Amino acid sequence: MNAPGKVEIASATKRFQAKRDAILAAAADAINEQSAKGMTFADVARRVGLNTTSVTYYFKRKEDLAAAAFEHTLDRLDAMLEDAAREPNPEARVARYLNINMERLARIRRGEERDFAILSDLRAMEDPIKRELLDRWRDIFRKTRALWGPAASRAETDLHGARAHVLLENTFWLTAWLPRYEVDEYPRVEARLMDVFRTGIAAPGQAWTPHILDLEHDEPEPGREAFLLAATRLINELGYRGASVQKIASELNVTKGSFYHHLDAKDELVIACYKRSFDIIADAQRLAEADSGDHWQQLESAIATLLDYQFSERGPLLRTTALSGLPPQVRSTMIDRSNRIARRFAGMLSDGIAEGSIRAIDPLVASQTLMALQNAAFDMRKWASTMSRERAVAFYASTLTFGLFDDRVLAG
Repeated sequence: MNAPGKVEIASATKRFQAKRDAILAAAADAINEQSAKGMTFADVARRVGLNTTSVTYYFKRKEDLAAAAFEHTLDRLDAMLEDAAREPNPEARVARYLNINMERLARIRRGEERDFAILSDLRAMEDPIKRELLDRWRDIFRKTRALWGPAASRAETDLHGARAHVLLENTFWLTAWLPRYEVDEYPRVEARLMDVFRTGIAAPGQAWTPHILDLEHDEPEPGREAFLLAATRLINELGYRGASVQKIASELNVTKGSFYHHLDAKDELVIACYKRSFDIIADAQRLAEADSGDHWQQLESAIATLLDYQFSERGPLLRTTALSGLPPQVRSTMIDRSNRIARRFAGMLSDGIAEGSIRAIDPLVASQTLMALQNAAFDMRKWASTMSRERAVAFYASTLTFGLFDDRVLAG
């Protein structure tokens, strides 16, 4: 029998790679819908028309498949940043990075490309895979920060870090709201979003002088607030499926029985955590609208209050990434509440535009950047702890209030 020729070997290798790529794309879809913990070999196999045994030929364990899907995402992000980094200045680099993301999402919408796995469940992985993936994520963050060039001081490094985080989170958040637009509108949306990134929300001459509003409220059930806070922290860290009832109970040093004293089921827990978080955001909006000053001052107070909350021991608010673990009907209800909050931000922006205290921006697009801002701030607690709370809030907020290229906050 003759040995396989080079053409046969190349063809077999190509088929192997194509099948592996199809499995990774199916795994990404499953992770985005159900989380990495909720993904199963059987579901992935069904999506690509294989049996489970065929999938295990390529990936021995579910953890290996999830890790490969995350690595693919990190590879794609790395390539996108390499492309953007070739531009001559920070503004051009950010514009290019946004453009790459928008064009990718347009191709996905047209069915020309598959989405990659979101990274929200990365921390729920087990070591050593988790450690390796987090090291790669830190490299992605540093490459994003480098879009602004070398920093001349520690304060500038801190500011570039805030900008990098807000840019990444806003591009990740696009999938939550961009589907409301027709694909032929994407270039206009991109231009409106880049306008916010470039110049910010505040009208020329506005300063950063927010009031931190009092969000304290009576606790209707003693112990419940601490319970929901502990659960929110763990869900943010480990994802909906990674934060088990046992881990939440251990965090509070109580028994699993105590969990069921407060709530009947884990889904109910996530719903309660979301309600708590949405109520806090809505309280900040209401208090801001009742505060003195023009609409810009009211909006900056709402932004500052929510960031202050996220950076404090009272935080965090529950990240939207937990939605992927919820049943579809419950998820839809939570998204509706999130959309109402975004529309209220849009209303505050519209009033400020009419008044002249806020720039003439697209309020619907800008409101989504504010949602991403407050949603993601939890991940920057360690960064915020290296400086005064007031400074951390001002630096992080400046990314959208004055834009990603305005350095006036460094003088504060």
